[in-house]
Amino acid sequence: MESLPSRREEILDAAAEAFMTLGFAATSIDSICAALGLTKGSVYYHFRSKSDLFFAVHRRAMERTRVALTGAAPDAPPAERLHAMAFAHAMLIMEHLPDLRVAALGLEMHLMVRTTAAERADLEELVALRDANERLYVAVIEEGVARGVFRKVDPRLASKPLLGALNWTSRWYQPRPRQRRADRAAIATELADFVLGGLLHRSTC
Repeated sequence: MESLPSRREEILDAAAEAFMTLGFAATSIDSICAALGLTKGSVYYHFRSKSDLFFAVHRRAMERTRVALTGAAPDAPPAERLHAMAFAHAMLIMEHLPDLRVAALGLEMHLMVRTTAAERADLEELVALRDANERLYVAVIEEGVARGVFRKVDPRLASKPLLGALNWTSRWYQPRPRQRRADRAAIATELADFVLGGLLHRSTC
């Protein structure tokens, strides 16, 4: 018999794929059940509603992002660490595209519709998780500026286009048949080079 956490992850995977492909409004619990061959009761055992599923997909994306960023060369100098963070972030997006695309596109869309008090609490939690991940970039930029490695920029402002460039990957990236991890790594390296190059002094580029 499969463990409950394994079944929960399967449901999240199917939900992420459905939200990415169909959008929030067009996705139904029935479509998720059909993809997995489950009954509604099996889904509702783990998740209260479609919104609960949506928030869980988004939460998983934010948690995966945090793990990727905090594990990227944590003891390295700021330039090397920023490059490693951007590389890990880009790889995460490409290797977990449904989760990260839902996270990039879905929250703002969901904020536009009427929400319950419980949903607003979930939204506030997700915004807090997103902001915490952004602060990881702000911190390394602050250190790089303080050490004179990066140009004198406002770290909070500089983090916005940096994240925009990385998160936009979830919009344009399309997996190709027989694409290898090395192919994705080449793309991630290009993106990380771009992110770092925007902050280095011209003399060090």
